[in-house]
Order: sequence, then structure tokens, then C-alpha cells
Amino acid sequence: MAQMTGLAVTTISRALNNAPELAQDTRDRVQKIAAEIGYLPDRAALRLKTGRTNVVALILEPDEQIYGFGTYLVHGITEALRDTAYHLVITPLFRNVEPIEPIRHIVRNRMADGVIFSKAETFDERIRFLLDHDFPFVSHGRSQWPEQHAFVDFDNEAYAYGATKRLAEKGCKKVSIVLPDSALTYTEHLKSGMARAAAEAGIAYEFAADINLGSATDAIRNYVTKRARRPNPPDGYVCASEVSALAVIGALNDAGLAVGEKTHVVTKQSTSMFKQFQPAAETVHEDFAEAGRNLGRTLLRRINGETEDLQYISTPEFEWDS
Repeated sequence: MAQMTGLAVTTISRALNNAPELAQDTRDRVQKIAAEIGYLPDRAALRLKTGRTNVVALILEPDEQIYGFGTYLVHGITEALRDTAYHLVITPLFRNVEPIEPIRHIVRNRMADGVIFSKAETFDERIRFLLDHDFPFVSHGRSQWPEQHAFVDFDNEAYAYGATKRLAEKGCKKVSIVLPDSALTYTEHLKSGMARAAAEAGIAYEFAADINLGSATDAIRNYVTKRARRPNPPDGYVCASEVSALAVIGALNDAGLAVGEKTHVVTKQSTSMFKQFQPAAETVHEDFAEAGRNLGRTLLRRINGETEDLQYISTPEFEWDS
């Protein structure tokens, strides 16, 4: 590239890294030529020279990609990394692998300058490991470790509170929810929001037993169908995901209960598709693309040495049908 541009190697390197001290036309010219010839930096050489890889690692379970959650996160993160020197690399987390393993591999081998991961637990060993090694990261979800750490989250307590209040307004006398795994931090947030709203509205509530959001949809559907046929069943459901909502609605239909008439459902949704197919359920939008943008921006700040104000919680917006 030095011969093609007539510039020194150091100038080319700075232009590729978008160094602000260089003239914009110089940066544009170098980056245009690099794109035309398919230039990629030697990451091994870059790491030896600067100690950085210019890589951000996103650890993602294959199921998360299938259900759309991962797709929107990736879209948002790549938007945040656009016009920077950083590239996103997705590291899969398979079911037979402990969640800490890809984190250890990345940190010990300096495979990235920072990591992003989801499903934060109350006392998450990944967060503990990264804090102890002073390695830049952002979690999608919070923990209860005493040290502050970078995270992006959705206010699930506010969501469960607002959704339960809505079900009470619709006339429900008893509400229920299929919770995430008990180790996940936002499980307690959902439980707290539902319990507080039910107490204020003077209605009963229960948490689905023997299943969680990670259960097979058939298992969720079978549980809700059986519960609907037993004494004193819930007549309102708060759903923490679109997939669980589909299983719940299918189960209520199996039990002869028309959603929107005899029973009511409120669910989080990430796209408008759910509402198109299940108009009887009411929805609250959770923007995973925006979460991805916040994850990417926050991680870049952490990589650059910032340690303050690296926590972001998005607030649900309730726009009911009537």
C-alpha cells in the first residue's frame, strides 16, 4: 500500500486506524484503497506491536441466534463498531461447554481486546473472572458482585410490574409467569415486579413450577394446558419472551380458553411479527438492536480505559391497545 499511496507505512497505519490528527482526505484515500484491494491487517503483528488485536468477541449460544435475539444484538454491535478499527468475532457457546470456558480462552490467549456476553447471573463467575483479570467486558444483564461493572440491561422489574397492572385492569384475578432459570439475575427482577403489582392491585399471582424459559416449548405448553384444567387457574399470563408466549397461547387454546376473552396475555416482543400473528396478546417492545449498540459503545469506552458511568438500563414503554 505504501507504493500505491506514496505515503509512509506509519501514516498508512494511522489512516487505517482513523487517527484524528491526519487530514480527512488522507484517511479516506487510504481506506478506499485498502477496501479496493481487500487489505486486512496482520493481527499477530498488530498484537505484538500494540498489545491490541482490534477484535471484539461476542459470546453467543446457537439457540439465541436462531430465535433472533443474537441477530439483533449483532446488528447493533456492528453499528457501534462502524468507522472504528474494531471487528466483531462471534464465539459460539455450545450446550456441553461451561460458560466460563470461552472467556478463559479469550483472556489467556489475548484473542480479543474485550468481550460481550449475555444471560448474566446473580454471582456470575464470568464477571468475577474478568474483574479479577481487569479485562474489558460488558454483560447483557446485571450481577450482584459488589464491584461495579459495565452492563446493558432491560428494566425487567418495571416490565413485570406494568404488565401485571395491565392484566389487573383487564379483569384478571390471578396472574402467572414462566420465569427464566433461577440463577439469572433478571429472574428476581421479574418476580419482584409481578409480586409488587399484584399486591397493589389486590390480585393473586403464582410462578410456573417445574419449567422455565429454557424448557422445551412442548414442556411449557403441556404445563400451562394442565394448569388451566386444574382448580383456580391463572387467567392472565406475563411472558418474558415471544417463544414462551407462543407456547402459553397455544396451551390456553388447547384448554378451550380464548386469549383476549377468558384469559389475557402480555409479552415482550423484539419485532412486530409476533403481533401480526397473535393480535389478541398485548406486547411491550424490547429493542435488542439498541441494546447491541449500547453494548458496543460501552465496550469501546471500557477498552479505552473509562471506568465510570458504564451501566445502562432501558425502560419499557407501555402502549396498550385501548
